[in-house]
Amino acid sequence: MLVRVGKLEDIEAILAIERSAPEAPHWPSQEYRKALEPAAGAVHRKLFVCETPEGLLGFAVGTVLDAGGQCEGELENLAVREEARRQGIGLALCTAVFSWCQEQAAKEVALEVRASSAGAIRLYEKLGFQKIGERRAYYREPLDDAILMRWLMS
Repeated sequence: MLVRVGKLEDIEAILAIERSAPEAPHWPSQEYRKALEPAAGAVHRKLFVCETPEGLLGFAVGTVLDAGGQCEGELENLAVREEARRQGIGLALCTAVFSWCQEQAAKEVALEVRASSAGAIRLYEKLGFQKIGERRAYYREPLDDAILMRWLMS
């Protein structure tokens, strides 16, 4: 298993993983392409993928916003192929995003997760995230609340 920075040729496989996961945020392909572009202004994005010789197993997108010296990271998107879940892939992708956020001088990482995604919530809690709020009926198709979580970097 290898976690690496995504490439343009990964977009099709990323979309296939995302579309097969109803709980994942569904982005147009242009959003993934933007995550591959060099940083512009105060917003930095990075796309990571996890692959084996059989192909991509998952991906994650991280963002860092530098607002006048206050750097905040966000785990924007994370999805793992259903048959590859609970094998450490989500953990490896999160670790890559968090390391990159630290390199960008972020002091915290935030995320939103579907309230019904118990496995993802357990993973984030294991990583040290704490619930800081929720948004009612935030997600569509299927309708679900969002749990807001934050991890303060040491």
